[in-house]
Amino acid sequence: QCLLSGSWRSDTGCRMVVSTLDKEGRFSGSYLPDPATGDSEVLTSPLEGSQQDAGLVPQPTFSFTIHWQLQETAQRTVFLGQCYVGTNGEETLHALWLLREATDSPTEDWKATR
Repeated sequence: QCLLSGSWRSDTGCRMVVSTLDKEGRFSGSYLPDPATGDSEVLTSPLEGSQQDAGLVPQPTFSFTIHWQLQETAQRTVFLGQCYVGTNGEETLHALWLLREATDSPTEDWKATR
């Protein structure tokens, strides 16, 4: 069915927990970094996003933004992807991401997006 509600784990061990989608396909939740990174500065961070209507297409697209809760850095990450349903009924998310850090001036803009 490919609904994003629930808990998802990435290949790197990060976890995304998504609340129930509303009737417009919007959702919120939290993103938890992989505890194995040992980075105590990174905390559970809120996310907001939307998903294409799974009733209209069997393998919908989605996007969400993570508002990182970092002590001294202003960062956001945007994910854009699609949910696939395998022949065994297992749902898998495939996504690309961009991380943006705030900079002090336009001359530093070149290094702000990964």
